[in-house]
Amino acid sequence: MRPMHLLAALALSLLAALPASAGSMRTGDLSVHFNALPSTELTPEVARQYGVTRSANRALVNVAIRRGQPGADVAVAAEVKVVATNLAGQRSDVRMREVRDGEALYYLGEARIAGQDTLTFELEVRVAGEAQPMSATFKQEFFPQ
Repeated sequence: MRPMHLLAALALSLLAALPASAGSMRTGDLSVHFNALPSTELTPEVARQYGVTRSANRALVNVAIRRGQPGADVAVAAEVKVVATNLAGQRSDVRMREVRDGEALYYLGEARIAGQDTLTFELEVRVAGEAQPMSATFKQEFFPQ
């Protein structure tokens, strides 16, 4: 299995395994899927391949945008902005970068975490040609390993 497909498989398995940390939203024929996980959940090989820092103080944010009905949908490029806020109210922008592998298209970013931490992620997704951006908020609790 190619490394990006490993990352996609990991992201999808975490969507199912960690419902509080993952989600999706749909507007018209667009859907946005998102999750956050400790970067240490990635294998060293996958982390290296995609420039992700594996560390107990890093979380990986993964966002994918699709157009069409499930099963017949296609990846869509977008402008993705993410802000992470910890319980102390400290906000930080999460720099998201586009990752393409064949037909797969994801947006990945890293957020800092400190020990046991809870982050609230605010997403804004703008797809060219759409009148309004799509927005979502989700929380993830992280535990030190």
